[in-house]
Amino acid sequence: METDSRTTATTPTTTTTPTTAPAPADQPCDLVTVPARQGLEAVDILRRGRDHEAVGPVLHNGACDTLGFLVPPGTADAWDVPGSACTRTDGRGLRIPAEPPAVGSGWLLPPAEDAPVTDPAVLRAALDQAARLLKAADGCN
Repeated sequence: METDSRTTATTPTTTTTPTTAPAPADQPCDLVTVPARQGLEAVDILRRGRDHEAVGPVLHNGACDTLGFLVPPGTADAWDVPGSACTRTDGRGLRIPAEPPAVGSGWLLPPAEDAPVTDPAVLRAALDQAARLLKAADGCN
């Protein structure tokens, strides 16, 4: 198990200097929210994956200790992953923002043209794998 590939959240700042161009601001999306520990593990899994699946923007909310994955609109209709929630936008409300949308939050992975949102099936698999890994790690006390 690699220990040096952990993804860490950055402290929110008032200026944003993304390393890639921001995603289109008019793209609607739903938001999958998970506990930070499981979400960080899932980000690692996605970024190390054999298929090199694109990971869309990921928000870190330090106050709630959660991560939020931006996913295509309509994802909430079939989202049933235990320990997570998917906020439905129905094509209104949440759009991919250039700046983090809430005080106390910051981009773990900022919006980018090449990964505007995360594929829900890929995210589901990564979250399932992360939950199994964390359960195994917690059982090794």
